[in-house]
Formats: sequence, structure tokens, C-alpha cells
Amino acid sequence: MGNRAVTAKTQKTGGIEVKKTALPLTDNSIKVLERRYLKKDADGNATESPEELLRRVARNIAQADKEFGDDAAVEKAEHRFYEMMTKLEFMPNSPTLMNAGRKLQQLSACFVLPIEDNMESIFQAVKDTAMVHKSGGGTGFSFTRLRPKNDMVSTTYGRSSGPVSFMHAFDATTDAVNQGGFRRGANMGVLNVDHPDIIDFITCKTDHSKLTNFNISVALTEKFMQAVERDEEYETINPRSHKPVERLKAREVFDLMCRKAWEGGDPGIMFLDRINADNPTPHIDKIESTNPCGEQPLLPNEACNLGSINLSKFVTDGKVDYDRLREIVHTAVHFLDNVINMSKFPLEQITEMVHSNRKIGLGVMGWADLLVMLGIPYSSEQAIELAQELMGFITFEARKKSEELAQERGAFKNYPGSIFDRPGQKPVRNATATTIAPTGTISIISGCSSGIEPLFAVCYVRNVMDNDRLIEVNPYFEQIAREEGFYSDELIEAISRHGTIQEIDGIPDHIKELFVCAHDIAPEWHIRMQAAFQKNTDNAVSKTVNFPADATVEDVKHVYLLAYKLGCKGVT
Repeated sequence: MGNRAVTAKTQKTGGIEVKKTALPLTDNSIKVLERRYLKKDADGNATESPEELLRRVARNIAQADKEFGDDAAVEKAEHRFYEMMTKLEFMPNSPTLMNAGRKLQQLSACFVLPIEDNMESIFQAVKDTAMVHKSGGGTGFSFTRLRPKNDMVSTTYGRSSGPVSFMHAFDATTDAVNQGGFRRGANMGVLNVDHPDIIDFITCKTDHSKLTNFNISVALTEKFMQAVERDEEYETINPRSHKPVERLKAREVFDLMCRKAWEGGDPGIMFLDRINADNPTPHIDKIESTNPCGEQPLLPNEACNLGSINLSKFVTDGKVDYDRLREIVHTAVHFLDNVINMSKFPLEQITEMVHSNRKIGLGVMGWADLLVMLGIPYSSEQAIELAQELMGFITFEARKKSEELAQERGAFKNYPGSIFDRPGQKPVRNATATTIAPTGTISIISGCSSGIEPLFAVCYVRNVMDNDRLIEVNPYFEQIAREEGFYSDELIEAISRHGTIQEIDGIPDHIKELFVCAHDIAPEWHIRMQAAFQKNTDNAVSKTVNFPADATVEDVKHVYLLAYKLGCKGVT
């Protein structure tokens, strides 16, 4: 099965030999580490074991403590960092695993680059995108400042081609960099709903062969959402002249977004005013965009490093072990703050902005596993309540540790004038502390469910990275099936064809209720779960809303409106 723990033995796959490991890794974890993370020689042979990789990362990130303590402090930090990673209790984002302690030393996953309304800025951003993608990061942009299509260009007496046309230049650059990269580059393109080219933007991915390296999101304002609710018109504004261009019916524009999302998944939406209401440094700049998966709103030229706690490791005697969780939250915040000091960013202006705000994004993975271990169905009120409670605890403890670090190391540079700069409030080291990321490959490494998503399937074949086929069987289901006596190879074969167990005979109802998969869950529960985590998360929440094949445009519209009503910052 795909989830057997790998003990001390040599693994060899595709000609790459991995040194012995005694970590509690699955076969699939080993494959992912081989392909993307372990150091290799010129012939593609791994030159480090998984333990050595984690030791490399722990040792490198601990070096930041030299500035604030002695060699003993560095050694203590290295031990703590290494221990929580080898126990699979916490894992940093992929660029940190790949690059810490190596020549590149670029450790952040999320970047937002500015694009001003001139050719120099646009193509400087294209160049900067290439450098960020080469280093393992993803990029977000707002194209809102670009003048609309057919607008006057005074220097050439010509006409502008509009924001969407320039997106293709970024897409082609990403394609070129992806040809030789280990980590596929990705982009987020954002346009404000009051831009005159908003219809072109909403429909720019109708041809699914174009802009394949972009996720797109429409930035919605409170004013627009109120116009949707009241069935009113709203004005589009030329960003060059700041003058109104035309009036559009808000519901018609909103309906078009929903129809295109129903057809192909894009665009997503982000609630721009809501995001900026939580902007910790409004005196520095407005937030215009997010990273490619939407969970990290950032200022122009800002980056954020992420890491996630594996919640499946914090169940003791059928309960969440909050004491152990507190320890890991504090150690993880220490780790992520150190990452800022140790990272080499591709651009000087990014270095300056990152060090001035020191944003970190501590999140979670293994949420679906935790619920199974506690016997709580994903689509239940009990799960929603636990989500709020648990994320509230994590954010509270993360800020508490950030306060301690501020005492030892100083508050972030832009603290004066920030939302934290209030009488009686303790300074903090980091402008933000928590983010819910999708976790992708780090959840495979950690052998847990991704992010806050439900189980994708109880048993399925995962195709990743150049058509590697990874067979996944949920280990908790297998354990329970064996314990309760209904396990068989024939059953697993049947489940692998369906993914879900809901229509398969021979499985008890209480097991079916517990092991619901993404497509078994009504879209409303996906949004409610996202909203529950969002209530106590500093940044935003990455969450996929799965729809059945027979879903309608109205179903999509209902979910988008529910996300707005429940306080989400965006939804895809």
C-alpha cells in the first residue's frame, strides 16, 4: 500500500538511490523527496538522506539565533527544529526545504510584484517574475493600474492593448522557466471589478489552452457587492484618468463570473475591502493581490514564508493535545521568524519590505485526519466548532510567541503606525502570524491530508511530477477496516475505482459518515469550514469548493454569496 512507513533501508526509484532513513515516511513521501528535495550530483543521484535534508534545514535556520544568542542557543534551536520536522509535526514550505543551506538560499514561497502603467514597469515585472520562479517562488500581480484597452498612449500616439494582453507575456515567461525547474511556477492575476476591461478579464481563460500558468481572481469591493444585492448599476473607472468610463449592471457582471467559474474554475473572487480591513500596515501601502493560491494577501514587493503544523500528530487519548500543540506553535513561529533573516531574496526591494513587516504564515495540515481520529464527521457542527476553537488557539499562541520574540529581538520595523501600535498592547515581531495554505507536497511528505481539505478519496491513484503514479490508501480507513473485519483486497479495488465509499456495500454506515470525501460534501459545508478557520486566521485561507458534475451556475453563485456573507476573504 502507498502509506507503509519506510524504515531503515535503501530506496531506489527511477535510477535515484536514496540513503537509509529511519524516519516515519511513507513510500510516497520518499518518492516526492527523491524527485524534488534531496541534493543530487551531476548524474541525478541523491547525495543526502531525508534525515540529512532536515538536518541541513534545521542547522541553517538555527543560524539566525547567532544574532541574538550564543552558540548554545543556536544548538538548542537546531535540535528543536530538527526534532519537530523529523517527527513530522511541522514542515516549512517547499522553497525552505529545497534551498536552506544551499547556494540559492531563497526560502519564501509567496511573492506579490507591482505593475505600474508603463512599459518599463511591466517588463521589469516580467524579468522579476522569471527570477522568483527560478528560485522556487510563486507570484501574484494586480493588473488594475494598467490603462484599459484602446486607451490613449501619449508617448506613441497609439492605443493601449490592455491588461489581459500583457498577462500573456507573464504566462510565456513562466512557461520558459518551468522547462528546467523542479518546482512549477505559478501566477495569480487580479483585476478590480471596476476596471473598464473587467469583462475581458473574466472571460480571458475561456480558451483553456491560454494563460495556463495563471489563476485569476476578480477583486470585489463592498460597493460592488451591495450593488449586486440591490440589483443596481456601478461605474467602471479608468485607472489612468480616474474618470468614469461606463455603467454596468452589477448582477450581470457577477453572473458572468459565476458562469465562467462554473465552466472552467476561473475566475475566483477576493473581497478587496475586507482584505484591506485586516491589512496590518495600511500606512505603508494597500494590498492589491495575493499569492497564486489566494491564501496570502501581500503588499507590492512583499513576500511571506509559510509552514504548516500536522494536526494528526496532536491527538492523545482521543482528544486534541493542546499542551503539545502550544509547544510546536511556539517553536514553529521561532523557526519562521528565523527564515526571514536567513533568506536571500531575488530583489533588493523585496528584501527591504520583508524585513520591514516580517510577515509569517503558520498554518495547518492533516485537519481531515484529525477529525477521523476524533470520530467527528467533516460536515458537522462539531467540526465547525472545533475549527474555530483550534485555529483560535493557534493564532493566540502564535501572537504570544511573536510578542516574546519582539521583547528579545525587537518589533517589526513598520510597527509604528500599524494596527498593533495601540496603548497597552504589547509589540509583536511579525505583522501577521497565521495563514491556511493548501500544503500540496509537504502534506505528502508528512503523510497527512492536505491543508483543511476533506479527504480527497479513501483510495486513489495520484499522478504527480512527470507521470509518477502514487497509490494512496487512507491509513486510518485501512486500520479501522481491518479492526472491524470488513477489509479485503476486493474492497480496496472497488474503492480505488470510485474514490468514495458512500455507494459501496459491506461498509457500516457510521464508517461512511466518518470517511466522507471532498465530492461527498455539499458545497455549503466547504464554505462554512473555510469561514470557521478564517475567523481566527491573520491572512487568508486556501480552500477548494468541490461541486458535483450536475452542479448549476446558480449553485456557484450561492457559494460565492455565502462566502461573502460568512466573512471569507475570497473563494475558488
